[in-house]
Amino acid sequence: MTRQKNGIKKAGKHGRGFTIVEAVLVMTIIGIMASIALPRYAGFVAREQVQAAARRVVTDLALAQRQARTSSASRSVVFDVAAGTYTLTGISDPDRRSSTYRVSLGDEPYRARIVSAAFGADATIIFDGFGTPDSNGSVVIAVGKYRETVAVDNGTGRARVAGPITVDATQ
Repeated sequence: MTRQKNGIKKAGKHGRGFTIVEAVLVMTIIGIMASIALPRYAGFVAREQVQAAARRVVTDLALAQRQARTSSASRSVVFDVAAGTYTLTGISDPDRRSSTYRVSLGDEPYRARIVSAAFGADATIIFDGFGTPDSNGSVVIAVGKYRETVAVDNGTGRARVAGPITVDATQ
């Protein structure tokens, strides 16, 4: 039985609510939707992280090249694949002027790893005083199963993201 006050019906003693079956059904549907959405969201986050890490490497390589031209002195970018870091020698860290500029891609916000770095025979690229690199090469960065390649052109020294994100099927 319902009571009515000001045109609004209110449930009385015997008003109808949700049954346990209805509540379980709704929770099941929410669970199914979450199980579909979470892996897609995790993949989206990993793709964004690998793209951001690749853009960071491109920007830092351009910074080293620009600093070499500005100072008319060589500048190196040394990649440490095992540690997932790279160092811009001769360039101060923007946050700590007394420290060398070092980037760890394994830290937030990237949480990426350096799969490989090859510039000629080593993992170091050197820009001379004119901004010309000693060799061309590439750096491969990964987050989860997603990989992005940064390539450096030998003639211009221009760094760029080399193509679409690739997916490592072994991951």
